[in-house]
Amino acid sequence: MPSRRTLRIATVNVNGIRAAFRRGMGAWLDARGVDILALQEVRASTDDLTGLLGEEWDVLHDAATAKGRAGVALASRGKASIHRVELGDEDFDTAGRWLEADYEVDGSIVTVVSAYVPSGEAGTEKQVYKYRFLDAMDARMKALPEHNELAAVMGDLNIGHRTLDIKNWKGNVKRAGFLPEERAYLDKILGAEDDEHYNDGAGYGWVDVGRKWAGEVDGPYSWWTWRGQAFDNDTGWRIDYQLATPKLAGKVVDYHVDRAPSYAERWSDHTPVVVDYAL
Repeated sequence: MPSRRTLRIATVNVNGIRAAFRRGMGAWLDARGVDILALQEVRASTDDLTGLLGEEWDVLHDAATAKGRAGVALASRGKASIHRVELGDEDFDTAGRWLEADYEVDGSIVTVVSAYVPSGEAGTEKQVYKYRFLDAMDARMKALPEHNELAAVMGDLNIGHRTLDIKNWKGNVKRAGFLPEERAYLDKILGAEDDEHYNDGAGYGWVDVGRKWAGEVDGPYSWWTWRGQAFDNDTGWRIDYQLATPKLAGKVVDYHVDRAPSYAERWSDHTPVVVDYAL
């Protein structure tokens, strides 16, 4: 990685990398000064991905087993020293949903994970699969700080943890993405909303950088449906996160949700979450 005091890491669900570039993602990326880029829902081949990003990026890509579905990637200005895609039991297909990499930055090793949690559907096999994925993710996040105390797990986690994270939360308590059983997984990782040490040592000790930085406010949301006036009315969900170990979270110097200026300028139904870490 370049020798810089500040490491800028961005995460975004691109909702198809080719469509995102057609809509203007390239201009955003060219202007944003990102060092490490975590992508979800790539839905393209590795050749497509590297062709769109350009030769200046080192690209790791874990494509989904089913063509045209899911897919996660990590792109960086320097090469990763090691990467891993295993998550959970060998018979459990998590392809395209979990990608870890270690990066050397000014003498420190930083572990970055691009994660794409299944969306699920209450009362169906899709929800069963989501819980199985969350079980595997839970075990890995419990163990990951032992691997590296400078680690960040980021991406589309498809769960609004708190009532602050969804504009119309009362109407979504029985919907996948805000089910109590799903939110309980984030309680274990971050602490529950009513825990006095929530986001400050509770659970496994991970820190929700977005909530820590924004404070006790609605949002800031990261996903809005394409339909209707949701974007214009800011009727969104905050489901895209950067979760950091305490040591890395203590190095955050800036957090920003890159909400498009207008509906017409959107290039995904999600928006990038960008964090600067002073290492």
